[in-house]
Amino acid sequence: MALGRGGIKADKREGDGATPAGRFRPVRLWWRSDRMARPATLLPVRPIDPADGWCEEPHDRRYNQPIRLLPGAPGDRLTRNDSLYDLIIEIDHNTRPRIVGRGSAVFIHVARPGLGPTAGCVALPAAALKRLLRRLGPNTRIVIHA
Repeated sequence: MALGRGGIKADKREGDGATPAGRFRPVRLWWRSDRMARPATLLPVRPIDPADGWCEEPHDRRYNQPIRLLPGAPGDRLTRNDSLYDLIIEIDHNTRPRIVGRGSAVFIHVARPGLGPTAGCVALPAAALKRLLRRLGPNTRIVIHA
């Protein structure tokens, strides 16, 4: 498993590279339907479209929510050339309430080769992530602690 380059922090801030400590619920699975078959899971599932992105701008009213991005627009694109976002488990970090600057786009996703650190997400090898997906459901709790 790989975590954020800033370690695990209870006081997560936008851009600090830390993985937030806490107890979270998985919201949905986003997946690259152009690269693989729909994975087995009890979570709601959404295929990733080339216009799908995530708002990381703290002063935008859509902060820490999925957005649609025009070609060339800034934002965290969910369609990537590498495989890191082929499977994304969206978790409910900083959603109720959503607090400006407390971190956005914290996902569980596919790890880099060699399990290199993330920008704040949790990352697993693709095979492990697929095994985990078979066990996750809307009532699952994900606990991240130091």
